[in-house]
Amino acid sequence: MRVAQFPSVSLVFPAWNEEDYVERAVARAMAVLPRLTSDFEIVIVDDASTDRTWELLQSLARRHPQLRILRHDVNQKLGGALRTLFAAASKEVVVYSDIDLPWDLSEMERALRLLLYLEADLISAFRFDRTSEGLRRIAYSFGYNLLIRALFGVRIKDINFSFKVIRRRVLSSIELKSTGSLIDAELVVKTIRRGHRVAQIGVDYFPRTRGVSTLSSPAVIKKIVLELFTLYADIRSPSPVVVPLHPSEPEPELVAREHRFELEEERDDVRTVSVGAD
Repeated sequence: MRVAQFPSVSLVFPAWNEEDYVERAVARAMAVLPRLTSDFEIVIVDDASTDRTWELLQSLARRHPQLRILRHDVNQKLGGALRTLFAAASKEVVVYSDIDLPWDLSEMERALRLLLYLEADLISAFRFDRTSEGLRRIAYSFGYNLLIRALFGVRIKDINFSFKVIRRRVLSSIELKSTGSLIDAELVVKTIRRGHRVAQIGVDYFPRTRGVSTLSSPAVIKKIVLELFTLYADIRSPSPVVVPLHPSEPEPELVAREHRFELEEERDDVRTVSVGAD
């Protein structure tokens, strides 16, 4: 199999009560990533799920050494989950997706090629067709994108869509503070404000077919509005990130615990697996 010469990649997924999707997402990622680079990892944070998500992730981690799984003891919403994932990612390029795969992971190749060709620092994807979502969600999204443009002067078509490709050095240069769904806008706006280059790419959209999305719920919208009020000044004029005196020390806010599954012994078809928490 020919492997494209792309940079090392961390593919990250937040997961909350996603037992219907975790196996499919990991299987698809394992089918696509080896074609793009020989150096990759899949990082998933279980945001305090109450279904079988964590059980399934543990089983998958035993089978796939490229899979790193983390767990929040308390649900921290989308912003908290992404901040954990971005802090944990270790490769040159970080690709972020929802775990229900609203876009074909094969599009990573086109996005990585564009990242390199344009010498961009972040690729933000937008959806070609959203009519399957219904009028209410389309209206919410249209209004939200207009609001972000008006408040921050950025011309991004679909700022909350969960397909972003980010050079890890960008994540090291900005401090994300949102704990909710404002984090996508915060990420893109701060990236632009810090002088990094952002490009856009259009992709086909595949809406969720199982489970329930809460992204347009009144609680989520209320939290976005509150965070816009409290974080507006910081997002519009982000301060430089202060490098700690002892960068090797863990960040105090990274409260997820990574669970490692290491192969201790392999004999014929029998494997002994050790389970530990760092």
